[in-house]
Amino acid sequence: MSIRMKLLLSYAAMLVIPIIMMIILSLLMIVFFRGDLQNMKGLYETTEQRFDHENTEHIVKELSRSVKREPELLLDRGYLDELTTELKDEDAGIVVRIGDAIIYQSSSMDKIPAVTADLPPYSKKDAYSLYPLMKEDNASYSFVQFDFSYRDNEQGTLFIISKVDPLMYYIRQYFPTLFIALICVLVLTHVLLTAYMSKQIIRPLRALRNAAREIKEGNLDFELKIDSRDETGQLGIAFEEMRSRLQHSLQMQAQYEENRKELIASISHDLRTPLTAIQGYIDGIMDGVADTPEKSQKYMQTIARKAEEMEHLIQELFLYSKLDLNRQPFHMESVKLLPLLLDWSEELQFELEKRGIVFDRDIRIETDTVVSLDMDHFKRVLNNIIQNSVRYMDKPTPKIRLLAYCREDQAIMEITDNGVGIEPHALAHIFERFFRADESRSAHTGGSGLGLAIAKQIMEGHGGTIEAASKLTVGTVITLSLPITSDKGMINDEESTAH
Repeated sequence: MSIRMKLLLSYAAMLVIPIIMMIILSLLMIVFFRGDLQNMKGLYETTEQRFDHENTEHIVKELSRSVKREPELLLDRGYLDELTTELKDEDAGIVVRIGDAIIYQSSSMDKIPAVTADLPPYSKKDAYSLYPLMKEDNASYSFVQFDFSYRDNEQGTLFIISKVDPLMYYIRQYFPTLFIALICVLVLTHVLLTAYMSKQIIRPLRALRNAAREIKEGNLDFELKIDSRDETGQLGIAFEEMRSRLQHSLQMQAQYEENRKELIASISHDLRTPLTAIQGYIDGIMDGVADTPEKSQKYMQTIARKAEEMEHLIQELFLYSKLDLNRQPFHMESVKLLPLLLDWSEELQFELEKRGIVFDRDIRIETDTVVSLDMDHFKRVLNNIIQNSVRYMDKPTPKIRLLAYCREDQAIMEITDNGVGIEPHALAHIFERFFRADESRSAHTGGSGLGLAIAKQIMEGHGGTIEAASKLTVGTVITLSLPITSDKGMINDEESTAH
């Protein structure tokens, strides 16, 4: 059975059961107060035959029968006094009128002269009439009129005037209408509640069902929107989060698969070039092309150089894979940055001068500046950047400049060259593996395409960053930042802005 059907049945039970209980309770009250169910019809009679007090009603019925049999009783003052005494406890009294003269009036009626002065005229013999409520001094009165005649056909009228409760009067008069209205209100209330709860519960559940069907069919490109914040809404929010994470996971899986294919293609391309060269030179030796010792020596040197390129590529790939999988351990130690940069820059200057490259350094870091790093891996970052700069030099006077300074809690190192620069569309991808600005992947530029990708992995492992800025035909700036573990030696970096 569906939840919607359960809700409908439960609300129907909440409606039907109270109605049945009301009916049963009403029947029991009728039996208790009226004696049996035969008098049930009396509940729906007009107020022409009912009074506010049961004793008054009984007296009226007895008096009407007596007057019809013996009208002379109304001339018996003793009899009328007895009736007045009985009616007094019920806030009722009698008035007897013969012709146009009132011959008897209960003492309680003296208090309401306006009521007794405006009594209706004689109607007809044996007529019985009950008149609507009359107001007098913030009180309500109802009176019954009995018309009779004496033996000489003289007209006489008996009035029984009773003080009534207006609330009970109107309840008795409009009881069927009130009962039906109550039933209608109950039905309408339960219908509205059912519709509201169906909207608040069933509709979100249907949305969840449709969302689950979409996921089952493999469609994750949708958004589940549930506005409520109740338990159903919380379930919808959790479901939407699950869908979003699942979609992200599948997208990542697809991206990983694409990267894997690209990696295999890149490795195959970069390994095939030296392998082809090696195979060609080996074939030349075997075919006797290298028929002199000089040619044989040249062929062997070429084979050795290509083998070294392959070994270097494999090592780079192996290192990048371990860094990417977080399996490459870092042997971190606290190092004074200034001596490290001085030693490295001196060695670098010596190597660059042999290639005709001008090297300039501007190190503005004090001696006490300490960073936490793995020296071997950090030097690899620096060397990869320098190798990349050297590879793309095209100016008559190539230059490389190192600027180091402190800014807040970071040690900043900027390596600037005046090489060919990088195209704007390629600048955002230079730290990706196997990416080369030279899309032809020619042997002229060399490189594995992993140098800057490895540098980024190492810098992130140190809690630092690596960024690049470049202008085509002007040059490139690679910026490294490392967190300083000691606040000593930090200097104002206002001078650094001059560069």
